[in-house]
Amino acid sequence: MAGHVKVVNPKVRRRLRRKVSVRLKINGTAERPRLSVFRSAKHIYVQAVDDTTGRVLAAASDLEAGVKQGVEAAESKNKKSRARLVGKTIGAKLLDLKVESVVFDRNGFMYHGRVKEVADGAREAGLKF
Repeated sequence: MAGHVKVVNPKVRRRLRRKVSVRLKINGTAERPRLSVFRSAKHIYVQAVDDTTGRVLAAASDLEAGVKQGVEAAESKNKKSRARLVGKTIGAKLLDLKVESVVFDRNGFMYHGRVKEVADGAREAGLKF
């Protein structure tokens, strides 16, 4: 993971170190997949991963057509509202797959801001953490 990539930026290096320590403690299964969040400067991406088989069960981002339409319909178009909508989208997709419980993987990011909004949106959709 982080040991294989040479990262010059110290802020990214610290995040990757936190990511490795978090991933050592959590693991996703088919019944309870790992909900992994990645946040870039402009966008946010979420995927549900079954670590036993290495398969992605569902994914969502703010680049999807459904999420874009939901953001345009809402009165606030900021990044936090988009992140909450992405959480609701991934929650709905997982509930369609009969998955009700997940393990949240913040991917080394602080549980604050957009990452927290994704988790809150997924909880609103009906997922249990």
